[in-house]
Amino acid sequence: MNDALAQLDAKDGVAWLRLNRPAALNALNRALTAALEEALARVAAMDDVSVLVVAGRGRAFCAGNDIAEMTGLTGDEALALATRQAVLMDRFARLPQVTVAAVDGHALGGGLMLALAQDLRVASDRARFGLPEVTLGFNPGYGIERLLDVAPGGWARELLLTGRTVHASEALRMGLVNRVVAPPTLEATVAALAIDIARSPRAGLAATKEIVAAIRRGERGREPEAYGRALGTSAARERIRAFVEKKRGKKV
Repeated sequence: MNDALAQLDAKDGVAWLRLNRPAALNALNRALTAALEEALARVAAMDDVSVLVVAGRGRAFCAGNDIAEMTGLTGDEALALATRQAVLMDRFARLPQVTVAAVDGHALGGGLMLALAQDLRVASDRARFGLPEVTLGFNPGYGIERLLDVAPGGWARELLLTGRTVHASEALRMGLVNRVVAPPTLEATVAALAIDIARSPRAGLAATKEIVAAIRRGERGREPEAYGRALGTSAARERIRAFVEKKRGKKV
């Protein structure tokens, strides 16, 4: 993997994936897209990792697609790249790990869609979110369906049709993020959240995530099947046994 563009580190059940194009505000170009594809392949094979945190180096989470590169693409090349990036975003949903976006600075265009591709989002109060594509004469190349799921009511349409940038506090009201914290505490907050999630058996986390993804695809009734598989794992049985024994001990 190109560690210069996407840096991946794992410890104690939690992996951190950092976009590393700080001079370009971590804008998505073809090289970074390829690096992220390689990183996700590695993460999917990490059986000892339950949570993946996605973050950006420098002053931005991700400023969207690289406009400098886009100006040199033909229509067919732009279509191919957008299709490739749409698949990349969907791969986050298919990971067995829970994914969390740690958003500091700008998350615009494809950067906002990258954040929305994660299961949870924590932002610093200097984070900014928006979809400026319409002001430049085109539409987001992917992620609109996910945006409509996350931002209720007319919020999604407002972002899409005005192209305006919103502050983290407004993003919280819109439902774009789960919580907002002070910039110096962002990484520590996300790390604590990730560790807390990773304490649960991975099979249950993966099963729950699988069900959510299936519902988004229009599939129904997957809960019993996933429930049965998760309950059949040794981790779940050990947790249940310990829980029952603890309850019995309290009654004595």
